[in-house]
Amino acid sequence: MIFYDYWRSSSAWRVRLALHIKGIAFERRPVNLLTGENHGPAFRAINPMGQVPVLVIDDGAPRVLTESQAIIGYLEQLHPTPALFPSEPWKAARARQLAETIVSGIQPYQNVAFQLLIGKSGVPDPRVVSRQLIHRGLAALEAAARETAGTFLIGGAPTIADICLIPQLYGSRRLQVDLGAYPTLLRVEEACAGLPAFRAAHAETQSDAPKP
Repeated sequence: MIFYDYWRSSSAWRVRLALHIKGIAFERRPVNLLTGENHGPAFRAINPMGQVPVLVIDDGAPRVLTESQAIIGYLEQLHPTPALFPSEPWKAARARQLAETIVSGIQPYQNVAFQLLIGKSGVPDPRVVSRQLIHRGLAALEAAARETAGTFLIGGAPTIADICLIPQLYGSRRLQVDLGAYPTLLRVEEACAGLPAFRAAHAETQSDAPKP
């Protein structure tokens, strides 16, 4: 497997976590989003959207998957253990709900493209708008998580919800979002930080992350 990645991309970070949790070997190829490498013809030939993550699978002939949720679903079917979805149907659906709250309802508002668009509309500081929308999503996530959280967001093992949560909290801090109102999310984050897979997948440990 070849994995096209950018160290700080929330979407790519989710897939890194799934790969590390499941112990799947992969070749990581960083794509520099800051220099626009993702919009060059070579990368656009792989993913016309010009985005990471991209997973290229050698299945007789190369096959390409994009979008973090699609890739994680594929990895779950390919390597079902350890599972990223609870076996109980309601809990599995709730894990997907929490993940989707992050993927669709929070993370897009911290994207540079969104902030640039808001800035063009005349908003003096687009980050203010982003913070408001992120707070709305995190509040909903905190409320839902309180119903199911054990050590992790859904009981005692990491799920797809947790692998979406960790990059989101990192991104929220970059925008100076005050996370003090979300104790359940912070407690789960601390539990995740103690696991080797989460440490290996962390943005700041990647080869293309800026060195101090």
